[in-house]
Amino acid sequence: MLYSDAVRVTRSYHPISQEAGRLLGAQVHAARVARGWTLQELAERVGATPHTVRKVEHGDLTVGLGVALDAAVLVGVPLFVEERARLASEVGRAEERLTLLPRRVRSDRDVDDDF
Repeated sequence: MLYSDAVRVTRSYHPISQEAGRLLGAQVHAARVARGWTLQELAERVGATPHTVRKVEHGDLTVGLGVALDAAVLVGVPLFVEERARLASEVGRAEERLTLLPRRVRSDRDVDDDF
């Protein structure tokens, strides 16, 4: 639970996730500047506020995934694969793998989330 009686609980992220967020943010920032777009221009294209786009560029992991991915795509940062057809193919393969796996995973073990 992130909120309890109007008190925000801080969530910690895995160090690799933090680095990936910083990398994506730096790539978005560099690509935006290379295109000659202002923060405001990218924000308008993404459909977000300049503050939110700045958070993306700083690698803030609390920004919505869709906003971060849209910002990356709009400035030309490659995601996973560069061609849309290949992306669809990769999604299809991932979905096929999921059909081979159990629908649910049950465990009595305690989760070790101490990063």
